[in-house]
Amino acid sequence: MKNVSDHAQAASTFVSDAARTDWHDESLWQVRSKRDTAARAVDDWEELRQMASDIKDNVLANLDTYLIQLEKAALANGIEVHWAADAEEHNSIVADILAKNNARKVVKSKSMLTEECGLNPFLEEKGYEIFDTDLGERIVQLLDEPPSHIVMPAIHKKKSEIGSLFHEKMGTPAGESDPQILTEAARQDLRKAFLSADAAITGVNFGIAETGGFVVCTNEGNADLGMHLAPLHIACMGIEKIIPRAADLSVFMRLLARSATGQPVTIYSSHIHAPRPGARIHLILVDNGRSEHLAREKFRSGLKCIRCGACMNTCPVYRRSGGHSYHATLPGPIGAILNPGFDLKGYGDLPFASTLCGSCNDVCPVKIDIHEQLFHWRQVVKEGQAPLGVKAVAATMKRPRLFKLLGSIGKRLARIAPGPARKWLESRDLPPVPRKSLGELLAERESAQSNDRDDRKG
Repeated sequence: MKNVSDHAQAASTFVSDAARTDWHDESLWQVRSKRDTAARAVDDWEELRQMASDIKDNVLANLDTYLIQLEKAALANGIEVHWAADAEEHNSIVADILAKNNARKVVKSKSMLTEECGLNPFLEEKGYEIFDTDLGERIVQLLDEPPSHIVMPAIHKKKSEIGSLFHEKMGTPAGESDPQILTEAARQDLRKAFLSADAAITGVNFGIAETGGFVVCTNEGNADLGMHLAPLHIACMGIEKIIPRAADLSVFMRLLARSATGQPVTIYSSHIHAPRPGARIHLILVDNGRSEHLAREKFRSGLKCIRCGACMNTCPVYRRSGGHSYHATLPGPIGAILNPGFDLKGYGDLPFASTLCGSCNDVCPVKIDIHEQLFHWRQVVKEGQAPLGVKAVAATMKRPRLFKLLGSIGKRLARIAPGPARKWLESRDLPPVPRKSLGELLAERESAQSNDRDDRKG
C-alpha cells in the first residue's frame, strides 16, 4: 500500500511556487463560475442532471446488453468492431490495424482512454509518428508531460511558458506570448500533419447502442479534420461511454459543455455512423478494469462519469495542488474514486486528497456520489494500514494461550510496576487490577457447575 502522504509530497513542488498556485486556483475557479452561470440559465437543470443520472444507472445495470446491441448495429453500418480486455490488448489492436493499413503517420485528437492505456509511447517505440492535435494536448506532448486536466490539458502552464516552448519547437519570435499568434502558429504547424496523415485516432464521448454510431466532441474541430482527411479512423471507447438511444443525447449534450467550460454547447459535435466510400472505421471497445469496478456496489456509480472536469474545477485541493500531483491519467476527485478501483496499491493515497466538502457532488452533471465514495475508499485503505499496536493486539487475540500468558504477566507487572511506569500509574486514576482474569472466573464457574451436577447424580 502506498503511503497516504504521496499526493501531498507530489504536490510540494507545485505549491512551492505561490504565484503559480494562486493563478492556477483563480483560473479554475473562473471556469467553475462560468459553469454556475450556464447552469442557472437552464430552468430544468436539476431535472436534466437527474435524468442523466438515471440513464447512466440503467446503462450500468444493463451494460452487457447495450454493448452487444452497439456492436451488432455498428457492424451492420460497416464499422469494424474490436474488444480489448486491457490496455495492452488495446494498444496491440491499434498497432495491428495501423500495420495492416501501412499507416505510419497518425493524427490524434484528445482521448483520456488512450492516455490511460499509454498508447503514444507504445506506438512511438514502434516507429510511428504521433501528432496530438488538440492544442493543449499538443503543448504537453511537446513538453513531454502528461495532461494535468482532462478538458484543459495545459492549464498548469502560463502563456509566457508556452511562448518559449513554441519559439524552441516552431520558431515563433522570442518573447511572443500573444495567445492568438501562438494558436495560429500551432495551427499552421499541425496543418502539415493533417494533410499527410495516414490515420486518425479519436476518443469517443458517447456510443449509441440503438444506432451503432458514436459522437466525438471538441472545441477546435481537430478530430473532425483528422477523421475526414485520413482514410483510416480508429475510435477508442471505454465500455462505460455507451448510452441507449440517440434521443438520450439531448440530455447529455445540454449538460456536457456547460459543466466543462460554461459554454451552451460544444463547438463541434460529430456523429459518426458509417465510413465514407473508400475509408475505414475501427471501433475498439475497452474494458481495462471497468468490469471489475462495476462489480463494486459502493463504487460503481463512478463509471457514470462523462469526463467534463467540473469536479476538478471546483475542488479546493485540485485547484491548489495541480493535476500532476495525482500521479494518474485521471486526476481530481473523479480520479480519486476511480483510480483506487483499478489499482488500490498504486493509488491508495488519492482518496485522502480531499476536504470532503461535497462541492464535487454539487457540480457533477450525472450526480455521482463522489465525496461519499472518497470516504468509503479511505476506510478500505485504512484496513490495510492498521497501526502496529492494533495488529499486535489482533495477533494476540487469535492465540488463546498467548493471550492468557500475556494477561497473567501484565496483571503482575501492573502491581509491581518499576520506576517511570509506577510514577505514570500513580498520577492516574485507573481501575484496580482484578485478582482473577475472566478466563479464571469462567474456569471456576465451570468446575463448580460440574461438581454440582456430580452431587445431584450421587
